[in-house]
Amino acid sequence: MNAVLKRVVITGSECTGKTTLAARIATHFGVQYVPEFVRRYAEQKGAPVEAVDHWPIAHGQVAEQDAALARAVAASHPLLVLDTDLVSHVTYCHHYTGGCDAGIEQLARARVADHYLLLDIDVPWVPDGIRDRGDRRDAVHSLFIESLERFAAPYTLVRGSWDERFTATLRAINAVLGRSS
Repeated sequence: MNAVLKRVVITGSECTGKTTLAARIATHFGVQYVPEFVRRYAEQKGAPVEAVDHWPIAHGQVAEQDAALARAVAASHPLLVLDTDLVSHVTYCHHYTGGCDAGIEQLARARVADHYLLLDIDVPWVPDGIRDRGDRRDAVHSLFIESLERFAAPYTLVRGSWDERFTATLRAINAVLGRSS
C-alpha cells in the first residue's frame, strides 16, 4: 500500500451533508471519493434494510473502497475520500437492529481509516425517502461518537454552515496530509 496515501472518511448522522462534502473535497484536492454504498443498496432493494442485508452491504462497501484505493495508489494520489465506511456501517447496524455481527465489527476494526470527519447535526434534516429517522439524530450522533471512540478512530467534529464545514474539513485534511492550511 502507498504509505503516503491517507484515507479520510466523511461520517455522521443522516442529512449532515456527507455526500456533498465528500464530492466537494475530492474535487478540491483533485482526487476521487468512494460513494456511500448502502444508499444505492437500499434504493435498489426498494425496502427497508434488515439484519440479513448487513453482510452484503459490508462486502459491497469493501469492494468499492478497495477498487478506489487501488486506483488512487496507481495514480499516486495523496488522499482517498470516503463517504462513510465500515465503522459507519457498524454504527447503523447498532442503530437499526440493536447489534452488529462480530465479523463485520472485526472487519471494520481492521480497516479503520487515517482520519474521520464527524459531521455534526447542527444543520436541517431533510427527508428524501431513504432518510427515515430525523427525530433520532441526537441518538445516532451519540452512537457515532461511541463507535469512533470504541474503534480508537482519530476524528474531528465538523460543525457550522456549509462553508464553515468545508473550511474546517480542508484544515483537518491538510493537517492529516502534513500540509499547512
